[in-house]
Amino acid sequence: MAILDRIESPRDLDALTPEECRQLAAEIREFLIAEVAKTGGHLGPNLGVVELTIAIHRVFESPRDPIVFDTGHQSYVHKLLTGRKDFSRLRQRGGLAGYPQRAESEHDIVESSHASSSLSWADGISRAFARRAQTDPSQLDRHVVAVVGDGALTGGMTWEALNNITDDNDRNLVIVVNDNGRSYAPTIGGMARFLNGVRTSSSYRDLQEGSEKFFSAFGAPGRTVYRATRGAMRGIASRASNNQDLYANLDIKYVGPIDGHDLEAVEQGLRQAKGYGRPTLVHVITEKGRGYAPAENDEADQFHSVGKIDPDSGVPVQASSGASWTSVFRERIVELAEADDRIVGITAAMLAPTGLDLLAEKHPARVYDVGIAEQHAVTSAAGLAYGGLHPVVAVYATFMNRAFDQLLMDVALHRAGVTFVLDRAGITGPDGASHNGVWDLATLQIVPGIRIASPRDESVLRELLGEAVLVDDSPTVIRYPKGAVGAPVPAVRRTADGVDVLLEPGEGGAEGSATDVLFVTVGPMARVALDAAALLAEQGITSTVVDPRWVVPVADSVTELARSHRLLISIEDGIRVGGVGTRIRQALRDAGVDTAVSELGTPDAFPEHASRDELLHDAGLTAEQIAAAVADQVRGKRIPIARPE
Repeated sequence: MAILDRIESPRDLDALTPEECRQLAAEIREFLIAEVAKTGGHLGPNLGVVELTIAIHRVFESPRDPIVFDTGHQSYVHKLLTGRKDFSRLRQRGGLAGYPQRAESEHDIVESSHASSSLSWADGISRAFARRAQTDPSQLDRHVVAVVGDGALTGGMTWEALNNITDDNDRNLVIVVNDNGRSYAPTIGGMARFLNGVRTSSSYRDLQEGSEKFFSAFGAPGRTVYRATRGAMRGIASRASNNQDLYANLDIKYVGPIDGHDLEAVEQGLRQAKGYGRPTLVHVITEKGRGYAPAENDEADQFHSVGKIDPDSGVPVQASSGASWTSVFRERIVELAEADDRIVGITAAMLAPTGLDLLAEKHPARVYDVGIAEQHAVTSAAGLAYGGLHPVVAVYATFMNRAFDQLLMDVALHRAGVTFVLDRAGITGPDGASHNGVWDLATLQIVPGIRIASPRDESVLRELLGEAVLVDDSPTVIRYPKGAVGAPVPAVRRTADGVDVLLEPGEGGAEGSATDVLFVTVGPMARVALDAAALLAEQGITSTVVDPRWVVPVADSVTELARSHRLLISIEDGIRVGGVGTRIRQALRDAGVDTAVSELGTPDAFPEHASRDELLHDAGLTAEQIAAAVADQVRGKRIPIARPE
């Protein structure tokens, strides 16, 4: 019987021998490679934390000792050790989430997959435990463990938390720095250089390798002595590399560096930290993609996140479905930058995922990777604009939430010409609640002077990006979804103020009569509107379909078109509350247009992990659902549309 089959809870690890633990680690890697290959998911990060996660669960008592992952994409091993072994529907509706999820297990504490927040969570939890222990002694021995990647140390929140943790250090808090030199790609900045110096220092490497070889020459007794003296050798290595200097002035205990794939060494270091009774940082050096050659040899991101792959070769098994939105941006931004030397790119540790990698390759001095620091990226962009450049900040839509204040007060207030390119906007699906980009339209449109565009196809994306980088007196936003661009959606005509008319009713209506429905679409939802209009036409209901391209501010031609229609339907894949439809309604009322308006979008709820199509169906945003509801409204059976069934 495989050892993994015997593990139903973390306490089942307690009786394992060191050799059985090593065998378990090997079985877990085999399991992850085989299962994630079938579904896709975050493979590389989890292969790198196998021994670390086993050691944490052997030393600490989850969930009594909460484990907080930063970020949660490295929690697959944790799921396995807490009894969740059915990975057959990983990241699919009804299956395991790709991140910690409280509904799945009491062992999952923090669900958000945004980086650099774990130390703040751990600070708050440990303070609560310490306060409760004043009246309840049973709380005294509870610990909090925060597992933070070295990439997350580039985020300012981490250092804000450290500042407060070390100001009140009479708490049981263990910070595990999982140092693999990478976030998505290699970690950048001064912190990265410092940690890289530790990983590659000859003192650490020579002491580790030389001592192991020396003691191993004496067989089993020698290896026993080696294991017993590793703690002392770690201290020597730390002093030799001056590694403790970074944390000495913060008044935080430091243990390490430790080989994160030496399970016994990691466990020994964690037990040492647990015994201090005060905040302690354990520095563990790991390898992303460990034990899987295709991941280890992947220079881009060591299989950070993969689709379905062949488990033997690591080669994707699904053929590409065409150009992706990201790839179109990748090529277009290079074209624009080569024509305008004012254009520079900014990324927050996501050079390739957001498509700025080609620009960095061709013009390395014109792309700035600031690490996982979206707030800094946005305010730095305001400074770049003041200095005469036009920065293009490329970020996932959900991560733009983190820098709203900087967009509002540093960019917009100062009328800085900064273009924001929001990848993964709208419903994204499998990555779950914190990665669905459904908030950007509602939150960003309240920024004074902002201009927001949502392309429906490749040519419109190329066109809108070219228009955006010419705006130097306000922020501009280009937002698009995850995945393939799809087929072109041609326009019948374009209005004087830039609105594309995609469908107009045929001739033959009475002069001056109103068309039944005006669909105003946001980005790729244009295809849905056209399909809904075709279904309505079969019932004798006439429709006009327009794509404003620039959805904020509302174009005058949209208002004028609404005058000649009985009903306006806005369709967006962002939340209805405060969405673009709400703004259109206000624009119509301001212009004295009394056309009925129904705003369609996603509910004001956190989308679960499921496919994009499933989530759009849940929100009533399929052509069939929309057509049925609109038909009822036109015939007076249903007014207004709240949420199509």
